[in-house]
Amino acid sequence: MFEPYLLTIENEGHRAQMQKVLEWIKTRFPQMEPKIAWNQPMFTEHGTFIIGFSASKQHFSVAPEQAAIKRFSPAIAASGYSQGSNIFRIRWDDTVDFSLLEQIIQYNQEDKRNCTSFWRK
Repeated sequence: MFEPYLLTIENEGHRAQMQKVLEWIKTRFPQMEPKIAWNQPMFTEHGTFIIGFSASKQHFSVAPEQAAIKRFSPAIAASGYSQGSNIFRIRWDDTVDFSLLEQIIQYNQEDKRNCTSFWRK
């Protein structure tokens, strides 16, 4: 599913790290639907956005929507990641905090359980 996107990441180490994260999510949360939208890999559940990613030169961005960023801001900072209002950034040489990713995904799944739109309103 994500192979064409992954091939756009020129650095092999960066591509491998992104692939590892995407594969971990697919394995850990098999009920979520992987998809490419806006040229970015993301996961949805019952038609609503749960989490998305994008790669850049120095890092990859994790986009779980603003509500999740606000909720997990202290944990994101404690993991050493920089953050904006809608994303946080994991530098390519950082360790991925899979526990944090899992908590964010579970939060979005629960918080958006009855959501009927793609984005929160």
